[in-house]
Amino acid sequence: MVEVSGVLGVAAVALGMVLTPGPNMIYLVSRSITQGRRAGLISLGGVALGFMVYLLAANLGLSVVFTAVPELYLTVKLAGAAYLALLAWNALKPGGVSVFAPQDVPHDSPRRLFSMGLMTNLLNPKIAIMYVSLIPQFVDLDRGHVLLQGLVLGSVQIVVSVAVNLGIVLAAGTIAVFLARRPSWLKVQRYLMGTVLGALAVSLAVGQD
Repeated sequence: MVEVSGVLGVAAVALGMVLTPGPNMIYLVSRSITQGRRAGLISLGGVALGFMVYLLAANLGLSVVFTAVPELYLTVKLAGAAYLALLAWNALKPGGVSVFAPQDVPHDSPRRLFSMGLMTNLLNPKIAIMYVSLIPQFVDLDRGHVLLQGLVLGSVQIVVSVAVNLGIVLAAGTIAVFLARRPSWLKVQRYLMGTVLGALAVSLAVGQD
């Protein structure tokens, strides 16, 4: 039904995206460090649900909705860009701290952790763009069952992303300790991530999709 090349292609794209610093990674790392692995895992559950929402929406006609109501797409796009810009500012501003730096913040309830993980993912329109414009390229119309192929390929993306994010959640504490013993590395990591996020925000805001 689905070609192996299609599965491998989607897996490669998903791996590249999940390893690129972004709002999902930042939120999961911050929760895991400040509130523990359990909090990170609950947050990851919300992120995973966000992937599923986009998967179903894209395969059931998200592209049609965005085409019919371009203002809706623009709103989602700008909201995502603004969110990335805020994260970049928090990293680059004077006195800013790395996401791997332990912080004394109030602990959120499991419900809030889950909902924030969900919203963090839903406010990332690049996920929607991936499902709408990229995954369909790996669908083989000659094999039929286009909807099923889209769901299978989208599920591959979810499995890869959740697996990598799970590793990030479990390793966040260890990485934080490693960087804490190397203050210069912690500062470089903060500026690097802030710069990447800022570039992503500008690209998302001005890009033509």
